[in-house]
Amino acid sequence: MSAPHLDVEQVSAANTAFYEALERGDFEELAGLWLTPADLGVDEEYHDPADAGVISCVHPGWPVLTGRGEVLRSYALIMANTDYIQFFLTDVHVSITGDTALVTCTENILSGGPAPEEGEELGPLVGQLVVATNAFRRTPAGWKLWSHHASPVLAGADDDEDEDNGSNPDDDGTLA
Repeated sequence: MSAPHLDVEQVSAANTAFYEALERGDFEELAGLWLTPADLGVDEEYHDPADAGVISCVHPGWPVLTGRGEVLRSYALIMANTDYIQFFLTDVHVSITGDTALVTCTENILSGGPAPEEGEELGPLVGQLVVATNAFRRTPAGWKLWSHHASPVLAGADDDEDEDNGSNPDDDGTLA
């Protein structure tokens, strides 16, 4: 077993590699970052891969995807339909217990689609705020992604509640 600070560094590097591969549209690298039955010592010829550490993914607004086929197909679709994507991660926290690690973070996403007219480089850029939890498993090949769950953050939800309650703070911070 390695030192805790080294584990945190390795998990952080695996998490960063996941987002960088997605930004570059590098499907092969992205696929290699996800857990496989072989990573767990399971011979797929004799065992159902669904019984050994099935991977899962929830993209904002999507249903739960399970298994390598569904999960990797979703990333192929995202990459094929996104001309530009960049992640600015904030509030990153790594927690490790044994051979399992959780990374929670806020994904500040900037993305652009195809150009609306010929000659333009990108379509309009759109920003999105998403909170994510990435679960990793330790394997002989390093930390591999086991599950990704991302949910949109609803902008202004706190402001709406304050208005509904009639309790907006004054300039001095007191309630009216």
